[in-house]
Amino acid sequence: MKQRLTVGQAVVRFLANQWTERDGVQQRTVAGFVGIFGHGNVAGIGQALLQAQRTGAPDMPYRLARNEQAMVHTAVGYTRMRNRLSAMACTASIGPGSTNMLTGAALASVNRLPVLLLPSDVFAGRVASPVLQELEDPRAGDVSVNDAFRPLSRFFDRIWRPEQLPQALLGAMRVLTDPAETGAVTVCLPQDVQAEAYEYPDELFAKRVWHVPRHAPDQFAIERAAGVIRGAQRPLIIAGGGVIYSEASAALDRFARETGIPVADTQAGKGALSWDHPNAVGGVGATGSPVANRLARNADVVIGVGTRYSDFTTASRSAFQRPDVRFVNLNVTGFDAGKLSALPLVGDARTGLNALLPALHGRRFAGDFRAEVTAWNATVDHAYRGKGVLGVNDPPTQAEVIGVVNEACGTRDVVVQAAGSLPGDLQRLWRARDPKQYHVEYGYSCMGFEIAGALGIKLAEPGREVFALVGDGSYLMMAQEIATAVAEDVKLIVIIVQNHGFASIGALSEQVGSQRFGTGYRFRNPRSGDYDGARLPIDLAANAESLGASVIRCRTIADLVEGLKNAREADRLTVLHIETDPQPSAPSSESWWDVPVAEVATLQSTRDARAEYLAGKRDQRHHLRPGGTG
Repeated sequence: MKQRLTVGQAVVRFLANQWTERDGVQQRTVAGFVGIFGHGNVAGIGQALLQAQRTGAPDMPYRLARNEQAMVHTAVGYTRMRNRLSAMACTASIGPGSTNMLTGAALASVNRLPVLLLPSDVFAGRVASPVLQELEDPRAGDVSVNDAFRPLSRFFDRIWRPEQLPQALLGAMRVLTDPAETGAVTVCLPQDVQAEAYEYPDELFAKRVWHVPRHAPDQFAIERAAGVIRGAQRPLIIAGGGVIYSEASAALDRFARETGIPVADTQAGKGALSWDHPNAVGGVGATGSPVANRLARNADVVIGVGTRYSDFTTASRSAFQRPDVRFVNLNVTGFDAGKLSALPLVGDARTGLNALLPALHGRRFAGDFRAEVTAWNATVDHAYRGKGVLGVNDPPTQAEVIGVVNEACGTRDVVVQAAGSLPGDLQRLWRARDPKQYHVEYGYSCMGFEIAGALGIKLAEPGREVFALVGDGSYLMMAQEIATAVAEDVKLIVIIVQNHGFASIGALSEQVGSQRFGTGYRFRNPRSGDYDGARLPIDLAANAESLGASVIRCRTIADLVEGLKNAREADRLTVLHIETDPQPSAPSSESWWDVPVAEVATLQSTRDARAEYLAGKRDQRHHLRPGGTG
């Protein structure tokens, strides 16, 4: 039997019948659509979603976004919260509506998170070309702006004819549900093809369950890795996001307790173990804790579990200083498992840890890090207290704000952040107590992610309070999803940290000898030509209120404490606004990040910074020694 459907209707019906299963638990592969309609999709995907909503079949929820980049961030927040087992589809109109999703596509692929992107495209029939918002390429008639998605997507296809749809949809599902391959999945839908009808076989719309296996690493590789670890004297585990996506926290807890090996974490892996776990030593790398970084410098074997080893994790490859250091990497992708010349264990994090532990034959390592962890915790306590007592500081430090939000955040609640100075301070200071509590997007570190991402997190886990910490720079880039959350009656708690500029880049600018040039939100001084005039009269609290949020203005830390209490008790989206001291307030990580400084300069500040840069550069290592050698 066949069903005569438009391409748009077939897409919606197919997606409504896709299911993902892991460990015997099934959930919708695509839980719903987020979109903005324009002339490129209103009569295709738009009509199909309307028809589904009016008739109740198929079951496919739709939510209206306010910005196309933001709606991809919402989808990313959703799927990360669901451990990559359920995703959202994003539909956008032709031209700028679709290209607005490019940043979100890059973010999803960098972070290995599945999102389904359905950008509308130019007419396949070409009879009316060039159509509104079409980019013409004189060299090729089959090129459109959507080809920009190709390098950003883990799967890409364009449906020029209705009969091409089944294979494209099946290919898209394969990548969406494969943790080793996943990321942005893009299927371009020409405007005219979306509305064309075709007789599709019933089998295309039958319930289809995509099994997500827990692949075990090769047993020979397990034995080799165990031999390397047994021979170590100062091993260190680095827990990445793969631990959390695999739901391997219990396996990591057992592995660490039975071996005594200290566990550091990455931005994506923070919360894999609770902050007060006896083996937890905090974040590692450029924004990590000095305890973890000392252990990294002296480690002879580094066991990476579910990490992709970004430059922040490796401190631009200066973190691991022993010339004989070896790496054993357990990762679901061979690409990440092989980094740093490691002995690769390709497989699921939970399965791999459970296989590796018995192969160590009871080997246990004596640790000498607990006293340092205790001292570090005292340092964090001091940073949380700031310069005074509650109600006295004006303005408070950013570290104080983090401490108050951390205290207000329940064990199962979530903090969301992505860019600026906050991610570094959060990795050093935040005390995560649950694997899903800490949601910092630091793969692409995209300004504007926070509020849109928080919306997706709340849609995925409505029972958790979600706290979005947003700097003023990030807020100005993308605040409009407040209106989306208000329209959907989704409660969020948004904290705007106002420091009148790009605090993070201002500090970095000073570090590289560029004197905070162009990083403050101030009037241009007509005499100097610099932005060193009075502060701009920007009222972000009033802006948030205009988007439909309840707003609480906080002047002091005491105000913030009370405001967060009221926000928790409220039943709608609340924005808290507080001004902070723009100067760095978190203790040092005692680490380094490679940001090249101008090799020649007339400015003395730049010349001084170049000398410091070269000193840090001397500690970089290529890590070419094979991980499996004896």
